[in-house]
Amino acid sequence: MAEKYSSFFASVKTPFQREYGGVTFPAVLSPATSAAALAAAVKEQKTWVESLLHMHGAILFRGFESLATASDFNDVVEAFGYEELPYVGGPAPRTHVVGRVYTANDAPPHQKLHFHHEMAHLPSPPRKLFFFCEEESASRGETPILLSHIVYERMKEKYPDFVEKLEKLGWMYTRFMGEEDDLSSPLGRGWKSMYRTTDKIVAQQRAAEVKTKLEWVENGVKMIAGPTPGIKCDETRSRKVWFNSIATAYTTWGGKRNDDPKKTVNFGDGNPLPENIINHCLKIMEAESIKFPWQKGDLLMIDNFAVLHSREPFTPPRRILVALCK
Repeated sequence: MAEKYSSFFASVKTPFQREYGGVTFPAVLSPATSAAALAAAVKEQKTWVESLLHMHGAILFRGFESLATASDFNDVVEAFGYEELPYVGGPAPRTHVVGRVYTANDAPPHQKLHFHHEMAHLPSPPRKLFFFCEEESASRGETPILLSHIVYERMKEKYPDFVEKLEKLGWMYTRFMGEEDDLSSPLGRGWKSMYRTTDKIVAQQRAAEVKTKLEWVENGVKMIAGPTPGIKCDETRSRKVWFNSIATAYTTWGGKRNDDPKKTVNFGDGNPLPENIINHCLKIMEAESIKFPWQKGDLLMIDNFAVLHSREPFTPPRRILVALCK
């Protein structure tokens, strides 16, 4: 049953939504009429959409006939008027599609990517993410989402000492990279594409701009990011959030040069993370997450400060695109 919000949007209830403190997660919007164009609706009611995003953390736009191609997706992102965040320092191999639109991750379909905040290991991660389903998968391939403050609350209740230590020390992210992308891994980006240069000196400078150290080794480079806060305060909502990518860095194979994911992430003082606690954190994340099947033309808008996301393995074909905003 759809509740009409305006001449553009209708709110839709779906089986996959959950209630947290009386607030539905995520919000789901469909067109109020068949003629409603999403880019035009955004320009007309941007402030209202932003207030809805602040309340719910994520919005799924579904059923807009005007949203069918990568160019259509780019037009909607442009309609919001947010400044683009260049994808510098992020580990996922991606391909530019059009405008400010990229593929979400070019890794093989059997690879799972665990929950993370986009570019959480960097000092200035994107504030808003847009995902678009250009082609739905034959099976699975969801992009599960998860409220970060819920993870913080569950972990604080179960492991208060660990959370206090993570909040005090932060976390460090270390990985080895070759020159070119390693498409066998969801975290296999090479240093040339990561820093958009073939010059080692320029790469070093661009890494330093995002508080990352590069140590050149034979046939590659060791990247050290951090210490970075693992817990942050979401001042706009007056709550703490589990703002890190520990789960994905700890569990996701990083390619041929990173054979043990457990070595890629540590406390900010360099000491290892307790495996049993990380494993239980993964279980909490899975239990609290929302998973919905992509439909062609879906657009998912995420507040990256409030919501973590992941990627399920899938059966091709599947094409999910992404745009990052400051």
